[in-house]
Amino acid sequence: MIPLQARHALITGASRGIGAAIARELHQAGARLSLVARSISRAAPGLSDIVAQGRCELVDADVSDAASIHRAVERAVATHGPIHILVNNAGQAESLAIEAMDDAHWERMMAVNLTGSYHCIRAAMASLHEAASAQYPARIVNVASTAGLQGYPRVSAYVAAKHGLIGLTRALALELARRHITVNAVCPGYTDTDLAARAVEGLVERAGKSADEARRMLAARNPQRRLIRPEEVASAVGWLCHPQSGAVNGQTIVIDGGEVAG
Repeated sequence: MIPLQARHALITGASRGIGAAIARELHQAGARLSLVARSISRAAPGLSDIVAQGRCELVDADVSDAASIHRAVERAVATHGPIHILVNNAGQAESLAIEAMDDAHWERMMAVNLTGSYHCIRAAMASLHEAASAQYPARIVNVASTAGLQGYPRVSAYVAAKHGLIGLTRALALELARRHITVNAVCPGYTDTDLAARAVEGLVERAGKSADEARRMLAARNPQRRLIRPEEVASAVGWLCHPQSGAVNGQTIVIDGGEVAG
């Protein structure tokens, strides 16, 4: 069985980390892919394994720029047809204490982590409607974070944006249910990606920790005492896109080893 055969998935932030893992997960399930990032063409060597197999279009676009995303969606639809699956994965985290924060930092965190998903949903909505059916609802999956469910110090703008993304997910799940579009979110804890690497660098710089100590500090938030693997997040996204998951709507799937359970 190839569960996503003939389905078209558009994934943002697909050049590395969680986005690249999601691309591999959905490609293996048979989907046609439109992979979007600000420098996706530069990431082509890292995605060469799936690009070489076909069914994969690389599109440079910036989710914080509505016009750029509209062009990306138009190109994706022209290449692969209507969009059945939209994965809003693009994100960015920067650490600053509230006293050091300025409007530019706040607006940047909102633009990438919240408004960018809004731009993508708006741009893809007509195509999602075209692809959707009662037998196979179209899917929107927002990659949020445990930061959308609880607070973390020194990343208040990021936390606020991810809380907003969870709210957007829940509101649109109700709004779009009768139009045969489901909207869900996945909420990873600290994941072994560039974002975690930058968090490690911040701890080294601020707290005088070694890189190994800083990494252990991040892993210690997870009751399993480890970082989440990108493939684990991708597996949850793949399940939300599976034909048998059409009744799952408005949910936040937490992938954190139990961190927010306590």
